[in-house]
This record gives sequence, C-alpha cells and structure tokens, in this order.
Amino acid sequence: QVQLVESGGGLVQPGGSLRLSCAASGLTFSNYAMSWYRQAPGKERELVAIISSAGGNTNYDDSVKGRFTISRDNAKNTAYLQMNSLKPEDTAVYFCKAVWWRSYWGQGTQVTVSS
Repeated sequence: QVQLVESGGGLVQPGGSLRLSCAASGLTFSNYAMSWYRQAPGKERELVAIISSAGGNTNYDDSVKGRFTISRDNAKNTAYLQMNSLKPEDTAVYFCKAVWWRSYWGQGTQVTVSS
C-alpha cells in the first residue's frame, strides 16, 4: 500500500545539477520525516540528508553540505533533493526513506556524475 517513488536521476557532468523527487502515497505524509540515502556499488548505504515532518529542520552529511538541499511539499506528498555542484563521488543509487514509528523505502534512482 505504501509507495515511495523516486524520479529525476540520470547522467550529469561534474559541476552540474539534478533535482530528485520522491512521491509518497499510502501514508500520512506529514507525520514522517523524509530522508535521502545513497549507495554506490560495493559500499554501504549512507544517509545524505533528512528533513523533519514539518520541514523546519534539516541535516546533511558533511560530504554534501552546502551543495545539496532537501525540501518537502506536504501538500503534494513529495520530498525533493536538489543537488548542485555534483562530483563523480556523488555517483550512486539514491533512495528516499520515510521515517516515523517505522520506515519505508523507495526503489531508488540512479545518479551518475561523469565527464
């Protein structure tokens, strides 16, 4: 019943930008903190950014701080990750995760940063 669907991934050159979206359904979106994780091949999944249920508080991994911005639109049941100044090291599958008393994961979207 619960679905989180990521979109917006793709191939981009270093220094470029992408905006990822996570559309949620089957849950009361405003109850959940929303987060973005990423996982590169052979590496563990890592937290990139998280935003509180009302959008008033955010936290970022040091590797993306100042370059990425997490946001949400509760009226649209959608979370976003604006990624600027992308680096090859940002290449990964990006997942959104909804967190309340339990968590739900999206299917992931591939981001590739390459010349």
